Amino acid sequence: MRLTVTIALAFLLVFGLPVAHAKDASTTEPAIDLAKIMGTWYVIARMPNPVERGHVTSRDQYTLDEDGKVAVRYLYRDGFGEPEKEVNARASVDAESGNRDWRVWFYKVIPAKQRILEIAPDGSWMLISYPGRDLAWIFSRKPDMSREQYRTLVNKMRDDYSIYTDKLKRVPQLREQVDRLGFEVPNKR
Repeated sequence: MRLTVTIALAFLLVFGLPVAHAKDASTTEPAIDLAKIMGTWYVIARMPNPVERGHVTSRDQYTLDEDGKVAVRYLYRDGFGEPEKEVNARASVDAESGNRDWRVWFYKVIPAKQRILEIAPDGSWMLISYPGRDLAWIFSRKPDMSREQYRTLVNKMRDDYSIYTDKLKRVPQLREQVDRLGFEVPNKR
């Protein structure tokens, strides 16, 4: 099952769903300090996709390796009472993009691209997209985010990066978020 999920995720990220193109971050912006974004990021919201659909407690853990690559560990559950599952990958970071463009490799042979659009000045949230695709994520250092902060980030994705955000769904990180408006439905209850 884990292999199937990983292959499906890689397939989705490689071929994606074409829609609006997000604008590129200015090349005059300072480069992202990779060391500052290592650690755990909770998936607060994402565009629905067949691979991640129904996951709860989703989070990525980034670890900078000595060779400059990033170890990516995606952790999730199919329901709050279900065992935790994980998918591991490695990312190559394009330094010429200011460390914004990543190529994530599944099983060392299946590449998928992602772009860091913006990081909060205090490092508390991060906006990510799949270039030229209808996929985007809102990450946070904490498992919950206020409604006001969430709306601000959704508007920023739409207005500043031309991301089509109408389909964005919040990911339940806490049991009490299940069945709340705007949150994705878990695979298992």
